[in-house]
Amino acid sequence: MAHTTHINPDSLPTNPAFTWAVRVSAAADTIYVGGQNGIDSTGQLVGPDLKSQAVQALRNLETCLTAAGASIEHVVKWTILVEDGQPLQDGVAAFQEVWGSRPNPPAITVARVAGVGIPGAVCEIEAIAAVPPHSAR
Repeated sequence: MAHTTHINPDSLPTNPAFTWAVRVSAAADTIYVGGQNGIDSTGQLVGPDLKSQAVQALRNLETCLTAAGASIEHVVKWTILVEDGQPLQDGVAAFQEVWGSRPNPPAITVARVAGVGIPGAVCEIEAIAAVPPHSAR
């Protein structure tokens, strides 16, 4: 059974939005979800702003995880690409809206980029999840 340990070294500042490192021990299924943008089920962007697109991208990630027999709580690592010039606090607000008050947030990498794959998109989010084998479909 997979066991995850969320590691926040005492010598680094703590933050409720992310964990510095996540260790996954024992057997686990690993799910890699490719970059998701703020598109709806018809392929249209949900809005021009970072918050609405990031919320939709996170919801799309949840959909992918569910289809793979996992949930957002299984995510151990996010990679978030944000178009340069976008206010990062809007991305943090989107994460807080979707993650809520769940404990043990994943490790997160955020990078500012010139643009992401879809015209008009201002963010892209990918995830890695570790799922105990009995939890997978």
